[in-house]
Amino acid sequence: MVRMSDQPARWSRATIHPDMWADPGDDPRHSEGAGPDGELATLQDFLTGYRMTLRMKCEGLDAEQLARRSVPPSTMSLLGLLRHLAEVERDWRNWISAGDPLPRLYGAKDADFDGVVAEQAEVDAAYSDLEREQAATDAALAEHSDLGARLGKDGTSVRELMVHRIEEYARHCGHADLLRERIDGRVGQ
Repeated sequence: MVRMSDQPARWSRATIHPDMWADPGDDPRHSEGAGPDGELATLQDFLTGYRMTLRMKCEGLDAEQLARRSVPPSTMSLLGLLRHLAEVERDWRNWISAGDPLPRLYGAKDADFDGVVAEQAEVDAAYSDLEREQAATDAALAEHSDLGARLGKDGTSVRELMVHRIEEYARHCGHADLLRERIDGRVGQ
């Protein structure tokens, strides 16, 4: 059987478990001791972990690598994922707001992916947008400690929104795994 490969060899920085992104002692997502107590704290912990994972998958890459698309006809890239998640964080705030919706950050549908440009200023802006939108959504939800509270015009519960956020980041971390491996062969959880 002939194996086809036009990609870099697979590799990991981990030395203890070669299928991991980093050794357990070097992984900022892992801490000693028991996990958080309570449903809200657990949901927030999972969300934080997936947010960190996305950033880790992007670290050490230049603007061209971050903007590199997966395979045609897909427009997906790591930079596009950063922009997309900033956009959806803003959209989630629109779900729970009683006021007029905030405008889209990047324009028409799919502009978060389609408008990716391999320039450092665009990368910096995407990280800044993501941090700002995450903080704003976190602050809006922090006002509602009751996970059963229903918010916005559609009556979305805080719990539903928290679970949806975790699902969105988890799904896109899976995409980020494949995108990163295609860029430089780095693999791991």
